[in-house]
Amino acid sequence: MSMFNRRKDVRFYEIGVFDQEWKPIPFVTSYKILKLEYLNHIEFDIYIREKNVKNAEYICSLSKLKENADSKPLLATKICSRFK
Repeated sequence: MSMFNRRKDVRFYEIGVFDQEWKPIPFVTSYKILKLEYLNHIEFDIYIREKNVKNAEYICSLSKLKENADSKPLLATKICSRFK
């Protein structure tokens, strides 16, 4: 998997794998929450058990925002790609 961060306000992303009905699929990667600085690129591997591979439909990244009581509300985004 390859990711590129174009958001100045985000430095962390959570990774998830889901089936066709958006139920989570168990998987393994180096880190489920990745630190990715603005305008940087990262590549990582995702491992799914053989019995779950046929059900894996989507891989998603969810931006993780640092909360600050003084800041304005921020938009968290979920971006998904389809395996099949």
